[in-house]
Amino acid sequence: MADAVIVSAARTPIGRAYKGSLAGVDAFALARVVVGAVLARSGVPTADIDDLVLGESLQGGGVIARHTAVSLGLTGVPGLADNRHCAAGLSALQIAAAGILAGMDRVVVAGGTESLSTMPAARRRGVPGGELEDWMSPSHPGTPDAPAFDMAVTVGENTAREAGLTRRDVDEWAVYSHGRAVASIDSGAFADEIVPVPIAPEGAGAAEFRVDEHPRRGVTLERLSALKPVHPELADATVTAGNAAGLNDAAAAVLVVDADYARAHGLTALARVRSWASAAVEPARTGMAPTVAIPKALGRGGLTVRDIALWEINEAFCAVPLAVSRGLGIRHEILNVNGSGCSLGHPVAATGTRMVVTMLGELRRRGESLGCVSMCAGGGMASALVLELL
Repeated sequence: MADAVIVSAARTPIGRAYKGSLAGVDAFALARVVVGAVLARSGVPTADIDDLVLGESLQGGGVIARHTAVSLGLTGVPGLADNRHCAAGLSALQIAAAGILAGMDRVVVAGGTESLSTMPAARRRGVPGGELEDWMSPSHPGTPDAPAFDMAVTVGENTAREAGLTRRDVDEWAVYSHGRAVASIDSGAFADEIVPVPIAPEGAGAAEFRVDEHPRRGVTLERLSALKPVHPELADATVTAGNAAGLNDAAAAVLVVDADYARAHGLTALARVRSWASAAVEPARTGMAPTVAIPKALGRGGLTVRDIALWEINEAFCAVPLAVSRGLGIRHEILNVNGSGCSLGHPVAATGTRMVVTMLGELRRRGESLGCVSMCAGGGMASALVLELL
């Protein structure tokens, strides 16, 4: 059985939703940018592409992957939409790798795209013949301790309480995250992974968006501690706008191929998809779900926590990486070293692939081999994936 290897990777810069640089760029356009970029960077003949898998979470239920293929002139490439909420972009890569490891596919583009700025709104009739009402599909059957539409409680507050985290703990992590993201931008760490997005018509006044805009400079514990909690009615509330993930727009993609195909076509394999796993817990424990998915993924790769040189655990809320790292014994100095959801932002269906793209670059810069990315996802789910740099 041949390995599934990544030969090309790219992401857009991450914009702030609604008022940021990508507010006028929808998920379809973002997908075209990154898919076009990974294909151009790889040099793989488009006739060899077996499939295109894109995570999409809040875009109305279409198949953006197929739309993207046709838009790029890849009319012979089918498309698949996957939705595992926050982990959709990571699941896209897992689906691609699975097809290759099964011997069914040789070349698959995988990624995720999200535009919260332009996401559609849904309506439905609550009763037959009734009036149309605003509606959103719930991630799980809501309960008082796990509301389906209030992740500040279901994920942020519940995770902090289970792990014994204080408001100061999560605020300190937010300061760390923004500091690492800003330092990564200033050092040029993201330069190679980012593909610019045109944000104005072509011509003399054309402009491009090139740098992540969500990280904030000068974030201090004092400033964060002054923010009001989202739920002040809760005793010892921890979640604020300052220690939660952002609302963002972005897309990311990778090209995954059979290792034999890579060798036969002279392609440089960047990394091997070593192992992965998804898992689930009670919805009220969503933020702790990575503590189940990570050991499962490591075990499938014959690895332990101590074998991993770098980690990123998405900061849906800052309580999540803190709780998971404490629970699994992950050292903080090798965790979220480039920032994560709180600082870089969390473009929902794109985040998982973005984490993989960033992990590839950071492993290379540090001369390390093994990296693990993981995230919780709505409804009590989580996913984790292990990369081995080649």
